[in-house]
Amino acid sequence: MTTDPWQYFTFADNGEPLQLDSGRSLGPVTLAYETHGSLNADRSNAILILHAFSGNSHVANHAHTGGRDDGPGWWEAMVGPGLGIDTDKYFVICSNILGSCCGSTGPGSPNPETGKPYGLDFPMVTIGDMVRAQKSLIDHLGISRLYAVIGGSVGGMQVLQWCVSYPEMVRTAIPLATTMRHSALCIAFNEVARQAIMADPKWRKGKYPDDDPPELGLAVARMVGHITYLSDKAMHRKFGRKLQEREDLSFRFESDFQVESYLNYQGTKFVRRFDANSLLYITKASDYFDLNNEKEATINRLEKAPIKFLVVSFTSDWLYPTYQSRELVQALKRNGCNVSFCEIHADCGHDAFLLPNKRLTTLIRGFLDGAKTA
Repeated sequence: MTTDPWQYFTFADNGEPLQLDSGRSLGPVTLAYETHGSLNADRSNAILILHAFSGNSHVANHAHTGGRDDGPGWWEAMVGPGLGIDTDKYFVICSNILGSCCGSTGPGSPNPETGKPYGLDFPMVTIGDMVRAQKSLIDHLGISRLYAVIGGSVGGMQVLQWCVSYPEMVRTAIPLATTMRHSALCIAFNEVARQAIMADPKWRKGKYPDDDPPELGLAVARMVGHITYLSDKAMHRKFGRKLQEREDLSFRFESDFQVESYLNYQGTKFVRRFDANSLLYITKASDYFDLNNEKEATINRLEKAPIKFLVVSFTSDWLYPTYQSRELVQALKRNGCNVSFCEIHADCGHDAFLLPNKRLTTLIRGFLDGAKTA
């Protein structure tokens, strides 16, 4: 039997709520998190790993380090003894983001004023708010400076926000497969996903019961999102135009092709583990993220910041293509930052950063080890 690997930290419950970028406040706030490895005597070996939008705190199996067997984590190939992020050397923290449905406070959490789930009464949150909440957790753990902050996709946005908001607390930063701000294409895909949920009659303007959520809308939203995580080559290699358990076309609106069946499966599986309202809030937060705004390019707050950056992109990532990582690198260099960049050849699309990759593992391991003497 798998046990809950998470620990919980609750704050903003003493009359001092968390102040949000929207102007509203929130409290109490609970963050689910898990840790791996041991914190050294001077608390200088802590690494904060930040997950992508639908991820959670379970980054790796604790059985690797002699703990309980809680099943594979979402970055099992990267986090553990002797791996790219070596838990024999580093104390790893992974926190579930604010607004999620995986243990942290989000729209599905009880509203203390009513005792019922927040639903759309939950305040809009930003990537900055998520990082502000994580900062409270890191303070609670007694860590004054993080050895590294690492994350991909929306996790990469959080990495960048950490560096902008708390540069004195970050020694090294590894943003993977990410961007300084969403393109119109990304915003468009997110809006289609949100509209799919809100068009489902079971959504009920966010007031759906736990036992009757807008399953169809959420499944379609996941199908749309999942397409953006893959590449044309990966989909061709895996599916091509192969038929699903049939020898000829059905001439009906059924799943004739394997790729159709696969997307339906992904949508159904997602419904069992994720909350529709959380998807609305988190996608909106990622759309609002903008470190290179024409009015105020907050990336410029990093001028001569004492942070060592490793920016990584992947050749087949069309959601956050390499040109966006290069724009980030150029912005960091303009601000006098110490930055290295690597584009990794991978044909599996945006999800490449989550998959086993020897080059990525070697790159991260070498970067972290090299920072010790830098």
